[in-house]
Amino acid sequence: MRLFIAINFGDDIVDSLVSIQDELKANGVRGKYTSSENLHLTLAFIGEYDDPEKVLKVVREVPFRPMTIKFEGLQLFRDMLFARFENHPGLMSYVRRLRRALDENGIPYDRKKFMPHVTLARKVDHGNEFTENDFDGALKDIYVDRISLMKSELTRNGPIYTELGINK
Repeated sequence: MRLFIAINFGDDIVDSLVSIQDELKANGVRGKYTSSENLHLTLAFIGEYDDPEKVLKVVREVPFRPMTIKFEGLQLFRDMLFARFENHPGLMSYVRRLRRALDENGIPYDRKKFMPHVTLARKVDHGNEFTENDFDGALKDIYVDRISLMKSELTRNGPIYTELGINK
């Protein structure tokens, strides 16, 4: 099964992210937008792995302290559009410790450099220009008090994400 470790958001943050997507669409930014129920911030992408209990054990054993992260703006990368978040020292430290624990437990994961972001859209074709300043204040600071182990099922209608457990 496909697994990843993520920060899931409350309805208020998801609503704010959807509002940003709606404004982008209204300004001519075309693409395949992430559905509201799939908006999250990935900390480690495991991929195909058949022992979710082992991963959940690691997630629960790595100490996590609640924190508040800040939205920094939008970023285009190739054909993807991200909501970018600050490199909060507590978050960066947690991700390093989490990934080290995954290594120590022989759990494979995507080793791309961690950049805190939420994918808003893929295959983006932006008609009208926009700047990240257009979205100043679009998201309030986000209080993070839990980490989730998620399962991703690929379907004809797109991925379906299911929370398997948390570290709180």
